[in-house]
Amino acid sequence: MSATVVVGGQYGDEGKGKILSYLALHDKPDVIARGGGGPNAGHSVEHEGKKYKIRLCPSGLVNKTAKLVIGAGVFVDPDVFIKEVEEFGLKGRCFIDRRCTLLEPKYKDEDAASEIGSKIGTTKTGIGPTAAARAKRIAKFVEEEERLKPYLCDSVEIIHSAKNALVEGSQGFMLSNLYGTYPYCTAKDVSASAICSEVGLGPLDVKSVIMVIKAYTTRVGHGPFPGEVSVAEAEKLGMQEYGTVTGRPRRTNPGLIWDELKTAARVNSADCIALTKLDVKYPACAGAKEYAKLPADAKKFVEEIEKKLGVKVGLIGTGPAAGDIIDRRAGQ
Repeated sequence: MSATVVVGGQYGDEGKGKILSYLALHDKPDVIARGGGGPNAGHSVEHEGKKYKIRLCPSGLVNKTAKLVIGAGVFVDPDVFIKEVEEFGLKGRCFIDRRCTLLEPKYKDEDAASEIGSKIGTTKTGIGPTAAARAKRIAKFVEEEERLKPYLCDSVEIIHSAKNALVEGSQGFMLSNLYGTYPYCTAKDVSASAICSEVGLGPLDVKSVIMVIKAYTTRVGHGPFPGEVSVAEAEKLGMQEYGTVTGRPRRTNPGLIWDELKTAARVNSADCIALTKLDVKYPACAGAKEYAKLPADAKKFVEEIEKKLGVKVGLIGTGPAAGDIIDRRAGQ
């Protein structure tokens, strides 16, 4: 088997859902696995006129022939999972590793009441307290929740039986508990290595790591954020966004933070950059499917990314739909 791993290179909200949905449809993986975090990670997908707001199930769900798996490292809120399975018609297709940690209501209550959570600006979805409970060895497994029993599996068996697996990370590199803006970060590492371990893959199982970045930078929550502009300025630039899970306005830097991206590319062993929202930065790019048809300033921007990071920009998003992509990967 061979696996492609997709991770975020900034502060989350890079457009991983869009890239994952394209890869799920184009590369036709037979297994799509989700690692990292839990229902704190919101991914947006648009395909065939339908919009999906996803928090737990893999974003590649638009590929209706692929088996969907939530890896052992993910914290599972039963209410969120069951709602998504029903809303997106995933019964019989989406499964949860039996070793996943059960995100109980008490952890959400604890998160909401947490002073440190308020200071940091967490999503208050219970991730930190759940991670703490797992580290203390007092957390429950999902197999103890009756409603989840029909969905339980061994994700290691499933992913290693795949010919072509697509692995979905969550959050972004600068929110990593190890390498990000600690303590203003998530509860775990979210690099490619961590995501692989969470779905049961080893280093030699990975054929490619795609690091997703968008043409500008945003973050939700508190913490350092160089180059930040006001909401009014972001609105004027057409870059103002709002969180998928929280609805909070995202903080905006109209440019890229090169030293952070260089570290992210190195730690993730990225061999391909997926650049999203080029059409927001350069509106003339909207809907483009060929690199040759991009305007000169957009091409210059892509070339600058490749030169500074030393990684090819293999995928370029030119619109919100899954198919609004320029695919420059080898052989495409």
